[in-house]
This record gives sequence, C-alpha cells and structure tokens, in this order.
Amino acid sequence: MRINSNLVKLALVALSVTYTGLAHAELNVFACEPEYAALTKELAPSANIYSATTALQDPHQVQARPSLIAKMRQADLVVCAGADLEIGWLPMLQMKSANANVRSTEQGLFFAADQIDTLDKLASVDRSMGDVHAKGNPHLHFDPTRLLKVATALTAKMVQLDPVGAAGYQQSLADFSARWQAAIPRWEEQAKGLQGKKVIAYHSSFKYLFNWIGIEQVADLEPKPGLAPTSSHLASLLSRAEQGDILAVIVASYQDERGAKWLGEKANLPVVMLPMSVGGNDSSQDLFSLYDSVISILNGVK
Repeated sequence: MRINSNLVKLALVALSVTYTGLAHAELNVFACEPEYAALTKELAPSANIYSATTALQDPHQVQARPSLIAKMRQADLVVCAGADLEIGWLPMLQMKSANANVRSTEQGLFFAADQIDTLDKLASVDRSMGDVHAKGNPHLHFDPTRLLKVATALTAKMVQLDPVGAAGYQQSLADFSARWQAAIPRWEEQAKGLQGKKVIAYHSSFKYLFNWIGIEQVADLEPKPGLAPTSSHLASLLSRAEQGDILAVIVASYQDERGAKWLGEKANLPVVMLPMSVGGNDSSQDLFSLYDSVISILNGVK
C-alpha cells in the first residue's frame, strides 16, 4: 500500500505542534503567600498561579483543606517564604498531595528565605521563647533588595523546571528588575521623614520594612511571639508609650486589633493597620503598589 507523502508530512507537522505545545506548557505554581504569587506573576506572566492564603490570613495558621491538597497535587512548583513560616501546614499538604515533584528544593520546591541572609537568626530555640524562627524572620518581602535576590533565584528555578521557556523568564526578570530598581530610590526618598521614628507593633511582621527605612520597633504587643497581648503586658506598654516618643501602634492586615486599640486609646496614639501583603487593602494590587501603600500610610500618620 502506497502512503500519501502529503498525509505523512501533515502528520509530522501535527506531532511537532503537539510536542511543542507540551514543551511550552505553562507552569502550575502553588504560592504559599500572596506576595510570592505576585512575584511569580511578574516573572512568569502566563503561568497558572494559585495562592494558598490571602493578606487577611495569618500565614502561620493554615488548614490543610482538600482544595489546597488538590492544587498542590497539580503543582510543578511550590513557592513559599520558608524559614519555617509554613512548618505547621506545608508538610501535611506535601504528604497528602502525594506530589513527589514538590517535596524537595532540588526539584519543584522553592523557599525565598533560603536565597538571602535573613534577619534575627537564632542559634537555638525552645518552646519557652514562643513562636520564634531559628532560621530567621520569614517576612522578608518588605526588603526590596532581598526580594530582588529572591526574584533572580526564582527565575533560575523556573528555568530549571521549564528550560524551553528560559528566554521568556529571563526577559521578565530583566523587565521586573529594571522597574524595581527604579522604584527603590523613589520609595527611599518618600520614606526619608520616617527615619528614626519609633513604633510599637504586633509581632515582628514588618521587621524588614522598619530595618530598611529606619523605623525602630521599641516594643511588641505580644508578650512572646505567637501569644496574644495580656493585660499586664499592655500595662507595661502603656508605661513605655507615656514617654511620648512613639509615632503609632502598628498591626498587620490579618492581626487582632483589640490590644492595639486599647493601647492607642489609653496612650492617645494612632493605631495603624498596614497591608501585610498584596491584597491587604484596596490599594495593594501588586508588589509595587503594596510598597507604595505602606509608605503612604506611614507618612500619613499624624
């Protein structure tokens, strides 16, 4: 039987198109926090990205829901803050999803904290210290220089998983880096008036932000990390606030305001809620507007 050469050519073209489509299939990305969903979107605009949490949720406390398990089962890449921020729920998702591709950082698991030098590392910890992180403070997305290092490392990870898309990832990184580096001096100029200001804040959620722009967190609303404010601790904070040098009481978008409001009323201090991540308020729609919003809110404190 003679085979029509044109039919053979058409079949080969079809196979080639199918293979190319598979090779260029967009990554399925499971982001543990919205800041890393937003960063991934900058670097892989057409990836399928799912965020396990919102800026209105405490990323320390997440339930391993069936919907999260299903999303992780489909993931090619899992992007998380790391430094044990997700230690209470990520291992359970990894186990229940049975996705071997995202169990190791050698493959499709990526921790931002592994890519930079974190603040507040501890040589040893015990339960008496509260919910502290031996590997350092995981809320690093409010340091623009560190976040740029994370972006570079995340791009390399995506190239590793999808080498066919390497040129696109590298171009997106170059574009993001240029816009980000142009924004940093603008933010620093806008934040100049905040240097040397003192605040009382809930947890160490904004440690990187304060460290970057020169704000000093002189006290924590938590008596120990992870513990709610107590009456005796709030009374001690009131004594500190009465020294008259505190700009404001700061809480994150997902934190309980009750202790902060009590202290604010007693000490006649403004209580300021900052968006912890993208989506934490109406203005914070991406990483750039998140930084814009946080600095604008702090500058507006009277």
